[in-house]
Amino acid sequence: MSEQKRVPGRIRGTGTRRKKPSRRHRAKVITAWSVASVVVVGGAGLGYAYVTLDGNLSSVDIDAKLGTDRPDDVDDGSQDILVLGSDSRSGDNGKYGADEGAARSDTAMVVHVDKGHKSASVVSIPRDTLIDRPACESDTTGEEVLAAHRAMFNTAYEVGGPACAVKTVESLSGIRMDHYVEVDFAGFEKLIDELGGVEITTKTAIHDSKSHLDLEPGTHTLDGEESLGLVRTRKSVGDGSDLGRIQLQQAFIKALLEQAKTVGVFSSPQKLFGLADAATKALTTDSGLGSVKKLTGFANSLKGLGADDVHMVTLPVEYDPADPNRVLPQEEAGKQVWAALKQDRPIPASATEKSAGDKGEAGKLVR
Repeated sequence: MSEQKRVPGRIRGTGTRRKKPSRRHRAKVITAWSVASVVVVGGAGLGYAYVTLDGNLSSVDIDAKLGTDRPDDVDDGSQDILVLGSDSRSGDNGKYGADEGAARSDTAMVVHVDKGHKSASVVSIPRDTLIDRPACESDTTGEEVLAAHRAMFNTAYEVGGPACAVKTVESLSGIRMDHYVEVDFAGFEKLIDELGGVEITTKTAIHDSKSHLDLEPGTHTLDGEESLGLVRTRKSVGDGSDLGRIQLQQAFIKALLEQAKTVGVFSSPQKLFGLADAATKALTTDSGLGSVKKLTGFANSLKGLGADDVHMVTLPVEYDPADPNRVLPQEEAGKQVWAALKQDRPIPASATEKSAGDKGEAGKLVR
């Protein structure tokens, strides 16, 4: 089994803790990592650097941990990838807050790449969604963690690590995840800096003391720290909830995908290696992507995707009547979303039109 990189964080849920909970800020690292972070290691000419870059990568054998009790592995050329963002405070991430413990992920996106690899659908799963979490194996003690009813979605990673997160998503969607990608604070920031920043246009001012972001209306080229601040911004946009932050992230993803295509990395070996080095240091993957050779092959299959080819939605949810700080999946609408991915077709607009996460106020702040 490949070695898994530990990523600390925090939790407000039930279950066995991996370590102590951390404090208030949480990372929101976006699904563009499933495309942009991988693409930067693509291309020929890395040869001599493979050993170095391979050494940067951390991976976990999801298949070995979950066994055969999973949705069918549909081999039609499409790909389903679970992308998680961690709020680690260890190592280089210490500047974002005190390292008080437990690995935790507050960003989760299911990326479905169609069988022709010409388009992709992305489904963001709000961290505060109350779900039935399946029984999992603790990745620290090896003991069984009992199933839980009305557990916050992001407790899955905390109690059982990547394998439990994958198992929970598969239970929720009925779709087998082909791959797993995880990134952290410092890796996100460094990759954006290596890309030379990301250009966005804000339609209104964004001032957020929590993420330390101050932007006036207009066009800005955000460096890594500012980009991280943008995708973490919550209180000052939309309704101040995680749903608004997801919409802001999705707008940023579009800008990031455009930026990745305009950077001339292949004309500069030094630039290419810098991007590859930053990306591979930031990533934890499943063992199926756990080498530069495997990652490069996967990247080459995705390099034709542009911002216009990626359709992004939030899992249809509604506020929990018992707790306005939590949301519940809209069962019938959710079935439409997952059925579209299973059938390799676009997600119908009707599936999300009544969702609490489809208001769009935060996403309208930038373009």
